[in-house]
Amino acid sequence: METLGRVAVVGAGAVGLYYGGLLALGGADVHFLLRSDLEAVKKGGLTIETGGSTLRLEGVQAYGNTEEIGPCDLVLIALKTTSNSALEAILPPLLGPNTRLLTLQNGLGNEEYLAERWGKERVLGGLCYVCLNRTAPGHVLHLDRGSLSLGDFGRPPGSLVRAVAAALGAMGVDVRVVESLGEERWRKLLWNIPFNGLSIAAGGVTVADVLADESLRQLAWELMEEARGIAVRLGHAIPVEYSRYHLERSGAMGPYRTSSLIDWELGRPVEVESIWGEAVRLGVGLSIPRLEMLYTLLKSVVSRPRRSVAEA
Repeated sequence: METLGRVAVVGAGAVGLYYGGLLALGGADVHFLLRSDLEAVKKGGLTIETGGSTLRLEGVQAYGNTEEIGPCDLVLIALKTTSNSALEAILPPLLGPNTRLLTLQNGLGNEEYLAERWGKERVLGGLCYVCLNRTAPGHVLHLDRGSLSLGDFGRPPGSLVRAVAAALGAMGVDVRVVESLGEERWRKLLWNIPFNGLSIAAGGVTVADVLADESLRQLAWELMEEARGIAVRLGHAIPVEYSRYHLERSGAMGPYRTSSLIDWELGRPVEVESIWGEAVRLGVGLSIPRLEMLYTLLKSVVSRPRRSVAEA
């Protein structure tokens, strides 16, 4: 089994801290690029609350820029896709001749973005089916689920992606190595499109709120099915049962606030184009009125500053 070597984590929010932290706790040589959390993590380490347990990582290898980290064997990319342009300055100091790039980002086009700039042979992808919140600097709360699908981009899975899967599996993560990253991205989009989108468009609601409201629940189902129709046209044979699974399984998440909702509430950019925009563009010619409307609404909503109750 191939070893991971030196690992860098770029985009150390909830996802990056969680998976990077688990790799480090499992003995991997992990280096975190941090911004606002840098001093707090250097002093207080990293905390992961999961399944009733608290995991602590002391002596975190944390840096303020990638020049300090230097070349690595594997880079975990967990930046929001709205910050992808920053990768052109962030990544070069981390790249050696054989460095591999593992994107754990949401939406469509992430592997393609990396491949166009640094070579298809470097690129791996991962889809995180997990409820995570970063509740404080260096503090991650794992609320539900935790499965992860990993694969190579445009080729069968190789030894490194299997080594990552084995390392995270040893830390209790439910990991699948998949043959088709494209299909796996659409399987995740079937959840992200309705729930991340409606959490904002319905005025700031949780997953539980969507499921409890008959109209929103029905709309979530219809959005899933429109997205599945696009996936099927693209050659991904995702059955209708998978939409049903998403809807039924989401009840276990409770009052979960989606990552897009949190970004919107905090005034951060929302990944509108990579999650909804790309789906709409790939669905041209299909009947996807709900998805088109949601995309239009989200573009409008996130472009305006949020007003407080007093201002409204």
